Amino acid sequence: MKVLKNLSEAEALVGQELGLSKWQKITQRQIWKFGMVTGDRQWIHMNPIRAKLYSPFKTTIAHGFLVVSLLPKILEGTYSIASAKMGVNYGLNRVRFTAPVPVGSYIRGRVILKKFKKITNGAQMIVEVTIELKGSEKPACVAEQVFLVYE
Repeated sequence: MKVLKNLSEAEALVGQELGLSKWQKITQRQIWKFGMVTGDRQWIHMNPIRAKLYSPFKTTIAHGFLVVSLLPKILEGTYSIASAKMGVNYGLNRVRFTAPVPVGSYIRGRVILKKFKKITNGAQMIVEVTIELKGSEKPACVAEQVFLVYE
């Protein structure tokens, strides 16, 4: 994990990689829980037998929004700013689901600082997170996340 001293150090890294998270496995239990909480119970996610029989992937796949919901965990393992008193998720500019995430797959995030803008008592940072899928040339997801970081 990359530890930055302050926002000035972060600003100098625009266009560069901030970090790469550890691989994490996507389990059917995660998928079921996510489907139950969100109400998205589509069989491609929730029914392993039907997915094996009828899905082109021959197994269940993670919800795209499940993958996006893992961004905080992914980001937590890539970089930190020591002087930050508080960080606020300001939203997402762009999200693309570029490949399915079959159950049992491993994913990790590669984080690049795209933009940095000073604000009162802090900065707005835009990071691009590429969710890599182990064994695949194509990423599972690419998302641009916006943060407000206060010192």
